[in-house]
Amino acid sequence: MLWLRTWRLGVKSLFLHPLRSLLTVLGIFIGVASVIWLLAIGEGISREARRQIEDLGADTIIIRSVKPPSEVTAGSSGPTPYGLKRAEYDMLVETVDTIKSAIQIREMRRQFRYGGRLVDGRLVGCTPEYADVTKLKIAQGRFIDDADLIHRSTYCVLAARVAERLFPYEDPIGRSIYLAEHTDFYEIVGVLEHRNPTAAIGGSLDSQDFSNDVYIPLTTMQRRIGDTVITRGSGSFEGEILELNQITLRVDNVNNVFRTASLVEDSLRHHDEMHDIAVIVPRELLEQAKTMQMMFMLFMGLIAAISLVVGGIGIMNIMLATVTERTREIGIRR
Repeated sequence: MLWLRTWRLGVKSLFLHPLRSLLTVLGIFIGVASVIWLLAIGEGISREARRQIEDLGADTIIIRSVKPPSEVTAGSSGPTPYGLKRAEYDMLVETVDTIKSAIQIREMRRQFRYGGRLVDGRLVGCTPEYADVTKLKIAQGRFIDDADLIHRSTYCVLAARVAERLFPYEDPIGRSIYLAEHTDFYEIVGVLEHRNPTAAIGGSLDSQDFSNDVYIPLTTMQRRIGDTVITRGSGSFEGEILELNQITLRVDNVNNVFRTASLVEDSLRHHDEMHDIAVIVPRELLEQAKTMQMMFMLFMGLIAAISLVVGGIGIMNIMLATVTERTREIGIRR
């Protein structure tokens, strides 16, 4: 049959010039593979960025305390108060009617000790709603509850990595850990599951890694540690007075997020002079991320298309050389 004979002739021609055939196939393979590879990388990066922003919550508004620039605090003697106040938290909850729930957070870097083991981490003073807002899941025991806040209990909940490093061979529930700089001890009532970090949003919101956290009742932190914190700097001691690091607001309806954020900014307008707070709206960031994803995918597609064109030119040159050197044979066969 004619088609079978033509097919055999084509295969025979391929084996007459194996290197040329290999380069042709390689050009096609690299071109197609580069398209798939670049688009897959772009999609993977975009999905991870969206996931981290979505973890912050589309119906939430995050207000962070930001250390003011040095020129703002220049000339002041001693620690300068800055950031969010507990009175401002109460004011927002009472005056903004679209807020469904709100949590206040105080955090600081500390070392945690059990026996001869020492772990660097973050001490977080929070309320029971913190676990729900940040999507923390309990692996053992329980999280902080309302009774702990009322009684200012010396209970704590460990993140998974802290528990693994301080208690590699024993059950941490019921045992006590110490703050390395203090004689304060906290009894462990819960251990969390591993939790992926959240997104870093410019300079306003750092990437939050939950794996090295220890959680205690906010009221306990206020009583035992207070608002003034002294840290050792380079050759000197540095102090800060800060009541709250963060307030996270949950809005009653996703459509009210931007209006609520505007009300919050107006209520906290007196911080503009100090530049010591930042209001972050994850939903706005998510929409920006989607726009950036489209631009990124178009850019990656353009690069992949260029690689395909380059590969196609190489294949065209090989085919042209093949046809040119066999022009006489083609004429005879016709």
